[in-house]
Amino acid sequence: MYLFENAVLQRELLVNLRMSRGFVLLFLYQALLALVVYFAWPQNSHLDLTESGDSDARKLADMFFIGQYILASMMAPSFAAGTITGEKERKTYEMLLASPLRPTAIVFGKMVASLTHLAVLVFTSLPIIMLCLPLGGISLYEVLAAYMGLIISVILFGTISVACSSFFKRTAASLVVSYLLILPLAMGGVLAWLLLADWGPFRLLMTVTVLPVVAGAICLVLLANTAARLLHPPDVGSEGQEVVDLEVEAQEAVGLVIQRDQFPDKLFAPAKRDDLLEDNSNPIYDKEIRSEIFSQGTLMLRLVIQVSMVLAIPLMAVCLYIWSQYAAWYICYVVLFNVLVGPVFSAGSVTSERERETLDLLLTTTITPWQILWGKLIAGLRVSSVLTMFLLWPVLLACLMVSQYWPNLHCVAAYLGIVLLTCLTTAMVALFCSVIFRKTSLSLMVSYLSIIVLFCVPLAISYFATSFYDSEAARWAEWTGVTSPFAAAQAIPLDMDYLGSDEDAVPAGNWPLVGTYAVLTLAINLLLLGVMIQMFNVRWRVAG
Repeated sequence: MYLFENAVLQRELLVNLRMSRGFVLLFLYQALLALVVYFAWPQNSHLDLTESGDSDARKLADMFFIGQYILASMMAPSFAAGTITGEKERKTYEMLLASPLRPTAIVFGKMVASLTHLAVLVFTSLPIIMLCLPLGGISLYEVLAAYMGLIISVILFGTISVACSSFFKRTAASLVVSYLLILPLAMGGVLAWLLLADWGPFRLLMTVTVLPVVAGAICLVLLANTAARLLHPPDVGSEGQEVVDLEVEAQEAVGLVIQRDQFPDKLFAPAKRDDLLEDNSNPIYDKEIRSEIFSQGTLMLRLVIQVSMVLAIPLMAVCLYIWSQYAAWYICYVVLFNVLVGPVFSAGSVTSERERETLDLLLTTTITPWQILWGKLIAGLRVSSVLTMFLLWPVLLACLMVSQYWPNLHCVAAYLGIVLLTCLTTAMVALFCSVIFRKTSLSLMVSYLSIIVLFCVPLAISYFATSFYDSEAARWAEWTGVTSPFAAAQAIPLDMDYLGSDEDAVPAGNWPLVGTYAVLTLAINLLLLGVMIQMFNVRWRVAG
């Protein structure tokens, strides 16, 4: 019932493992890891079988594991967050619940099937890391323990994603909440691995004893809760509950309640219109901002606000008030929040019209393509930017309360500019993907992938060059960050002498990189907007 006779597991495995993109992903994953090992291979390597080993080999192994851990933590929600919401979107959820399979068997089958391909990716990288063993510095037991911790983490992240999938009706909402919950765990795992690098035996002991127990307990609780929701489903009747009554939801909500007629909630969730639309106003924008974004309820919004604020409190205290020289790290957290949340409100703007088969009808109206595009863009941008601004008020408060920021107001203004450019870029990239693709889930995943390539890959290249190459190569690699708001935020120098810290700790700063980032980012956004307008104009003429 659970393994060999589980129809859900068999069907999901056949569908997932026979898809051509699975083989393409496997090739790209292995090629990426192989390139990392090839370019990071120590130039002066020698066979060293002592316990001390080679520092370059140790550094290479740590980078290999951390990189694979981050990739796995990012891919786990993409495989598992749509397991149950996909059934709801395909209108097959009730049929699945009516089958003779037990809820625990359904949940178990969904989770195992979604993580099987990811497990294949992880295990096929073993031969690559085995090439590093002759360099010394790392033992076979550490490799096996690292892979054990990696597999356990993947199972935990997959379980969290499946649990989120049972709470929402759309994959996009499930995906963003999964990322928000998994991100702190993944960052904590990376920090723990790095901090315990000098205590190899202790790190090994924690990996094989404490981690399996804690992760196993969390997985059991989440699986039991998800199975209970399927046994007594509160969201049956998907055909008749596509639009949620927000007033009823607000009365039954636990925790944060969104009041759409009060400030500041009305900034991102304006109340429904009860009068006629004004002359010369954009009906697309009005529909999107007042009804479309919140048609599936406010559960995702409430969770996003609460989780982001809880995570922001310790970061705010440490980076803005206690050690103000690390203010850029808090800005990076705000940017990361927008990267996770921003695409959700724009990636389905046009694909949802295609899925409802209303795009052709929309194009035959008197509304121009420019009105359609800016209405959908501004609606998604308004929600994501307001949610992001909620995390920026501590920065403005710090400027008033902490006198060390007073001579650095130009740096704070640059931080705010970087965040605003990030909000614009994430919304624009997501809207562009929504125009290109036909399904919202595919549009959202490509949006995330494109943003990661723009924002995070330059950081990896810079860190790689700094760790394994000379200073000249690292200096040139730093300029790959002209597309990354993270690199731009770190390049802004605060006046550390005024803060009373050592002169050696003063960052040199790189204002030219910041300026180049701003210009290049605006150019990319204008280019994407121009391409979308041209595509809509061509379709407009054909349809008209």
